[in-house]
Amino acid sequence: MSDSIFKDARKGTYLNADGAHRPLISPIPDAVLQAARMYRLGRLRAQMAAQDVAALLLYDPVNIRYAFDSSNMQVWTAHNPMRYALILAGGPAILFEFKGCEHLNAGLPGIDEVRPAIAWMFMAKGDKVELFVDDWADEIADLLRSHGGGNRRLAADKLDVPGVHALEARGITVRDGTELTELARAIKSPEEIQLMRWTIRVCEAGMARIYEHSVPGVTERELWGHLHFENARSGGDWLETKLLTAGPNTNPWYRECSDRAVQAGEMISFDTDMIGPYGYCADLSRSWVCGYHPMNDTQRRLYATALGQIEHNLALIRPGIDFAEFNAKSWRIPARHVDYRYSLAVHGVGMADEWPVVPLHVDWDNRAMAGRFEPGMVVCVESLIGEAGTESIKLETQVLVTEDGHERLDSFPWEDV
Repeated sequence: MSDSIFKDARKGTYLNADGAHRPLISPIPDAVLQAARMYRLGRLRAQMAAQDVAALLLYDPVNIRYAFDSSNMQVWTAHNPMRYALILAGGPAILFEFKGCEHLNAGLPGIDEVRPAIAWMFMAKGDKVELFVDDWADEIADLLRSHGGGNRRLAADKLDVPGVHALEARGITVRDGTELTELARAIKSPEEIQLMRWTIRVCEAGMARIYEHSVPGVTERELWGHLHFENARSGGDWLETKLLTAGPNTNPWYRECSDRAVQAGEMISFDTDMIGPYGYCADLSRSWVCGYHPMNDTQRRLYATALGQIEHNLALIRPGIDFAEFNAKSWRIPARHVDYRYSLAVHGVGMADEWPVVPLHVDWDNRAMAGRFEPGMVVCVESLIGEAGTESIKLETQVLVTEDGHERLDSFPWEDV
């Protein structure tokens, strides 16, 4: 990207209309947010009916937010199961909230009742876990008796072993709820797409900030911090990874950002994996040269190869094409890049990376998942290109599957090659 292109893109597109570095304020009307909330809860209830379960128990904070738009200590509760939700097929949707946090859920339309959560993890209860897990299971079992109509099947997205055993001892059949939640989340409503567009807008403002500071001597961590900063101050949540590296650190891929100073002419490559405003994910990747130098011949060749993969596979995205057909028609990676490849070609995205995952053709086999692209899906089309002794180019775009094709949701420019 030339400096002039960057300035044109930044002006009124990725930052504020006057080019100032102020937080981005969401323009989303409340009616859009409320419609998205009720659509998502309806999607879960429809999948519950299709799979004939009496209740859906949610511990994953991403699923709780999807169901209710309830957000509370999201990262902490991802590994400390201290709050949960229970949606009853024949009854209410109940949020079991961390003590003292009940007020955080005021005004959320999908929640019929807020109750205090019963935590029974060892960190919180020590040698008294068994007492608390019995209290927890008694409450869940009583709700199924009251609202299940004799159905004793419960789907749970994440549940530790003591909880499974306690529910089964009370005559409840526990099944994995991951398929249910993933299928529900796969098809986005128009209102969800509005929320996702805004998250991408904030992410691209963070990318513009990274670009502006891509000067010799800056560290990888300093560059990564600019995306955190823009996300946090604009109402976003967290970054799932720390994938920004430069020069020799780009190959092999998956090194996390470090305190290494970036040198002029080195390739900077990153993958945002950003959980932004409204809980939606902006999963975008770009690569460019530190110091706004032109690419050298090797960098230009690798970049052109990566962009060719993106453009070829993007052109295949349309409703009705199944994953096997996509794989058969997908871009073929040259042999010299195979050992440095990304293992997948396409994956779903919503409030995080989601189902489906379509492997790169060299990783496709008879165990690859079945399915097809459908209108309302949002997917990311990926490329990672490197070879022995070179840097890696990482590119990725986020795409809505429409009724008659696809629409890219991101607009941050590719580099000129």
